[in-house]
Amino acid sequence: MKNTAKQWKKSSLPSLQKKQSFSDRSKKRQAFVIAALFSSIVGTYLDLFFVGIGMYHFPMRLFPEIFTVNIAFTLLILPVFVILFLYVANRLKFLPRCIMILTISIAVIFIEKTAVQLGWFMPHPDWNHAYSFFGYMLFLIIAWRIFRFFQVKI
Repeated sequence: MKNTAKQWKKSSLPSLQKKQSFSDRSKKRQAFVIAALFSSIVGTYLDLFFVGIGMYHFPMRLFPEIFTVNIAFTLLILPVFVILFLYVANRLKFLPRCIMILTISIAVIFIEKTAVQLGWFMPHPDWNHAYSFFGYMLFLIIAWRIFRFFQVKI
């Protein structure tokens, strides 16, 4: 005969399962924050590099006398986008996640062309929008790997 202890429904003691799920949620939140910080730092430095070598510039930006890059994009829009991407990607299996990354990377080309028309982004005449396709594809894959690494390791 096997003895098993069950927690009473009226017990005020927290169950082990609840503690574990809280810990998992905490790990996931920390992984989201780390991935968002990564995206912000990498996005800022990549923009600084490409603006510095003259591949593109941002005519409309916050504090243009101080910053040569669009800090609203690199410090706000990009991290929020990465968090949303990771939130959805975390619920998908491998193949749908790959399709999502490809779809976003294709969409970036059209978003970038729209930004050019609106005067938010001015590329060098030698700029090819395919650079952004491959750049964002690689960026999203790396952000996903960092998110998964810290989700497991923390």
